[in-house]
Amino acid sequence: MKKTNKLTIAEKKKPWYQEGLQFKCTGCGKCCTGAPGAVWLKNKEIDSISAYLKISKEDFLRRYTRIIDGRISLIEKERFDCIFLEGKFCSVYPVRPVQCQTFPFWPSLLESKENWDAAKSSCEGISHEAPVIDIEIIEKEKARYLEP
Repeated sequence: MKKTNKLTIAEKKKPWYQEGLQFKCTGCGKCCTGAPGAVWLKNKEIDSISAYLKISKEDFLRRYTRIIDGRISLIEKERFDCIFLEGKFCSVYPVRPVQCQTFPFWPSLLESKENWDAAKSSCEGISHEAPVIDIEIIEKEKARYLEP
């Protein structure tokens, strides 16, 4: 029987990271610093963080957020550090936004091996002697990131 190079539909749909990805957060804080960016906030996160800080939602929005293209984002400090970064640690860690919780399993980084490899340069927890995270966990985190 002649072997063909045709892939089955199931094989075509498997992501490039089907064997999992190496990652372990080292607590370096680099994902919370650097070039300008946006930490998008969902309404439930605004409620959670303002309650954690023991301030009104309105006060939280006024003091810690900005509007970018019609969406709410956290503001940044002078050097583009997250407003809640203190040293290397997040001062609202227990209620940090889902965007922060799901890093580095963002759709943009999972889109290609090249994107993932590019993220390695700024995140010491990606691949560098880190345990393999199973595809099911990766997909779950990616889905959480995408939730409205």
